[in-house]
Amino acid sequence: MKNIYITLLILTGALNSFAQQFKISGTISDTDGQPVPFASVYIKNTTTGTSANVDGVYSFAVNQGTVIIVYRAIGYKAIEKSIELNENTTQNITLSAETYTLNNVTIKANAEDPAYEIIRQAIKARKQHLTEVAAYTTNVYIKGVQKLVGAPKRFFGRDIQKTLDLDTNRKGILYLSESTSTFAYERPDKIHEEMISSKTAGQNNAFSFNKASDLIINFYENILLENTLSSRGFVSPISDNAMLYYRYKLLGVSNENGATINKIQIIPRRGYDPVFNGIIYIKDDSWHLVNAEVFLTKSSGINLIDTLNIKQQFLKVEDTYMPSNINFQFNGNIFGFKFEGYYVGVYSNYNLHPDFPKHYFNGEILKITKAVNKKDSLFWLNNRPIPLTGEESRDYVRKDSIAALKTSKRYLDSLEKANNKFGAVKLIASGYTINNRYERTSFSFDPLYKAVFYNTVEGFAIKYGATYTKRLEDSRRYSIRPEIRYGFSNKTLTGSLSANYVYDPVKRANIYISGGSGIYDLNNYGSMTLLGNTINSLLFETNFSKFYKKEFANIGTTRELAVGLQASLGAGYSRNYNLVNTTHFKIKDLKGEEFTSNNPFNPDFELPLFPTYEAFTITASLNYTIGQKYITRPDGRFYQPSKYPTIDLSYRKGVHGILNSDVDYDLVTLEVSQNRISSGLWGYSSFVAGVGKFLNNNQVFYPEAKHFWGSNSLFTLPNLRRFLFLDFYLFSTDREYVEAHFEHNFSGLFTNKIPLLRKLKLEEVVGASYLSQPVKRNYYEFYFGLQRLIFRATYGFAYDGNKRVNHGFRLSYGF
Repeated sequence: MKNIYITLLILTGALNSFAQQFKISGTISDTDGQPVPFASVYIKNTTTGTSANVDGVYSFAVNQGTVIIVYRAIGYKAIEKSIELNENTTQNITLSAETYTLNNVTIKANAEDPAYEIIRQAIKARKQHLTEVAAYTTNVYIKGVQKLVGAPKRFFGRDIQKTLDLDTNRKGILYLSESTSTFAYERPDKIHEEMISSKTAGQNNAFSFNKASDLIINFYENILLENTLSSRGFVSPISDNAMLYYRYKLLGVSNENGATINKIQIIPRRGYDPVFNGIIYIKDDSWHLVNAEVFLTKSSGINLIDTLNIKQQFLKVEDTYMPSNINFQFNGNIFGFKFEGYYVGVYSNYNLHPDFPKHYFNGEILKITKAVNKKDSLFWLNNRPIPLTGEESRDYVRKDSIAALKTSKRYLDSLEKANNKFGAVKLIASGYTINNRYERTSFSFDPLYKAVFYNTVEGFAIKYGATYTKRLEDSRRYSIRPEIRYGFSNKTLTGSLSANYVYDPVKRANIYISGGSGIYDLNNYGSMTLLGNTINSLLFETNFSKFYKKEFANIGTTRELAVGLQASLGAGYSRNYNLVNTTHFKIKDLKGEEFTSNNPFNPDFELPLFPTYEAFTITASLNYTIGQKYITRPDGRFYQPSKYPTIDLSYRKGVHGILNSDVDYDLVTLEVSQNRISSGLWGYSSFVAGVGKFLNNNQVFYPEAKHFWGSNSLFTLPNLRRFLFLDFYLFSTDREYVEAHFEHNFSGLFTNKIPLLRKLKLEEVVGASYLSQPVKRNYYEFYFGLQRLIFRATYGFAYDGNKRVNHGFRLSYGF
């Protein structure tokens, strides 16, 4: 059987060798001589084709013989040319504007525009068109170009022209990349893409981030582009409730190959709604969308850019219409950096009846192998569907020659020497790193500004560490990190050494080991950052964080067992010591404020919270994300956000007797969580819910208890699992518990309607938390607030049963 298969391959190759190909190329322009960008060019009655570039230039390899080439562009009459190819041929094309007339349409005064009835029919057929293609495969070519068209001379003291490699006018291409791939789809949402080739200007060893699924925009969906340019997404002009958001105007009808095409203008009913402007083309009778030319602006709610233009052309394939090319053009201005660019995708060789092998769709949505960026210039010359513009060709030549220079030993040695040069400011602000590219090693020293802190247990203290990393083949690596900590008041020096070996990046598999001693927060989730506790202690005479000391040794491993299923196993020994305050220093003595003891249950007295004890523990956990999707690259596996929940199951056992261990308990926990559950125009929700129980709690010292994310201060770091008003320490438990958190982000649904607020792009958030355990039954929190980027302000209420126990503001920052 294998020999027959090889023979067929040889015969196929031999036959193909007789099918000599020639190139047909030229320029597509309008009647005024202006180029028609991104026009479609394809062989009639096939899905084999290409697209012109932004300058209207096209190039197309076709088998020898007579072929009929079709030239199409939105708003122009299609032209068919019968061409006999016996050599490379130049064929320049002039497209004339399509005439859309209302000659056969009767519009009475005060009557409804005929466009509305066409849209009703299109909406009625929407679900049918959404599901009429059960599966398909196609070849995809993607090109992305981003460039600066204006920039300040300097930014934070840096010369922008030199930093970004721009011309003297501070203009130039920042990113230029091309890729080809095969793309497969199966209803309702299964996709699989394999990149065939990749090229990025100036980065010969890089892999393109182009992804065909990022270009998908299906107007038959009710909401488009969710969680991309906007959290809420945008209403399709043929969605089920489109009439509430759009007005329509019939601009005319035309005849294309016997089919009547309606040209309809879509107009937002209200400013600042998440909707498109522009024109769509709908075919009579079947009510298919056959072309779209729409745009979004800042008033639509897009983030980061000012304007996005979308052009999508369709090709008739059997009884339906499939995208032949799609083009996203954008521009914007951020801090004086004016940018513009485009992404274009060309689809060809559709197969609407693929026979996928079993388990073909296995969660891997994109596969990139080492070979994709090894294609030479001859390959791209023969296989690039869209010709490069002059500017793009020059950018490739210049950046590739610079890249070759930058890979030379002399340059890399010089660059490494410059980067390794010691600087006091560098060490203080960002840390200091020494790289050795020959040995593939690095030494990274922590920034000094994070090293100094203060608390009432240690006084002023220093915590400092460095990390040694060795990079191996196939993205394997190991790292070793020593760390020391010294308190000047308690005169205690602690130190630890940890090591981590990543032996299979694709499987996220590693082995770790650590040992030494350290000072740790009594709440294993942490209470405040060292900096936050320092500020509160020195300036406001409030020592929120409480500490203990432990001497320890740990070993463990993690590994992916199946797609989305991660397992971990670990064991650890520790000797734990109670600590007390050793200083009450503060910058200013505030009336009515006093430091509390290091025992959160006895704030007025330094009573030991627990005796010195030893613990030997074993931990095991399984983490499973339902419907996990991922991208496979040569440097690892990269997981994508899932539309389904993640389940965490963990078990921790305190083993009595081993290594003189004093603890004796069994804790089982189960947690279910999910982020960004879409509610369409109403924003998105996130939740986490967990339960746990000590099956055995014969001996549980406080550090071994189940702790919760609390908050005692005005400022907090954001975390969905964090309670806004729950004490950091008082309600940890050694029995059973139930915990739940829910939050909804309306993504500007209401603030977007208020003129003074809409420009701030504020997002409204509401949330609730719940906790019940033996000493804190039926504890609730409710909150509401606003956020913008990394900043958030909320106001909340806390209840014990029906009794309100706290309320107030909470401010947070960070991701």
